[in-house]
Amino acid sequence: MPQSAPPALRILFAGTPEFAVPALEALIDEGLAPVAVLSQPDRPAGRGRKLQASPVKRCALEHELPVLQPPSLRGNEVLAELETFNADLMVVAAYGLILPQAVLDLPGEGCWNIHASLLPRWRGAAPIQRAIEAGDTETGICIMQMEAGLDTGPVFLRKTTPIGQADNGGSLHDRLSSLGAEALIDCVRLLLAGRLPEPLPQDETQATYAHKIEKAEALIDWTRPAIELERLVRAFNPWPVAWCDLDGERLRVWNAIAIGRDRVIGAPGRVVAADNTGLDICAGVGGLRLLEVQRPGGRRMPIADYLRARPVTQLS
Repeated sequence: MPQSAPPALRILFAGTPEFAVPALEALIDEGLAPVAVLSQPDRPAGRGRKLQASPVKRCALEHELPVLQPPSLRGNEVLAELETFNADLMVVAAYGLILPQAVLDLPGEGCWNIHASLLPRWRGAAPIQRAIEAGDTETGICIMQMEAGLDTGPVFLRKTTPIGQADNGGSLHDRLSSLGAEALIDCVRLLLAGRLPEPLPQDETQATYAHKIEKAEALIDWTRPAIELERLVRAFNPWPVAWCDLDGERLRVWNAIAIGRDRVIGAPGRVVAADNTGLDICAGVGGLRLLEVQRPGGRRMPIADYLRARPVTQLS
């Protein structure tokens, strides 16, 4: 339940996916329940394509917070509605809509963004996946003062976390989501105590861009080095999931590891070994050992289960 007394800081919260939920819950637990929550409009989902509320909207409704779902933040009507909340601060976490300058200027303390990378590295839509795909060994969270540019604003606070060999897009997403909530509360406490430092500008010469993930990228190109394919499999788990054609069947690859050049000899895409330890396929450099896969319409399974049901001969 939201607090009944007026909060010490009037906050608007804008977020949509599961990534943003811990930050919203952290504000509520801190006694700073937002005066309103913005989330993208309900979208059709599932086999029945029924409209479904976003995770952030569901969380807000559970706590009886007002929810706004404008399709865009451009226009005088939306701006006028936001003005009625007399917000001191707007917190944005994976909201998915562009904030025009009039909205950025609305709260007295401006708008903060919880960004899942160590800016200026991996600005843009897919920082978690691109960090894994690129082989980064570290990433983190930045609390950034928003401005008109895409993730270009100065940074108040950073929290780092290593990217381990076992990390995939899902595990790193969950860890950064929790880390973002922690970083947000640290910044809010500093603001309320009058000790929030001036944000530090980003170094534009170090900027990289995390392009939106396209489903077509998930097709495994066996001419690429195996280590790149291993990182692609990890980055695209749980979405969109890497895949290949195996014996004429589309096979989703949930888990795989790169193996050395000395253990695989053959043209890219050639199956060189298949047993309970894995399915080894030649890549441009080295090989990729498939460990967990999924057939069309089936469940995820260890490679041993797959091979028992369908012995493998060669990629199509």
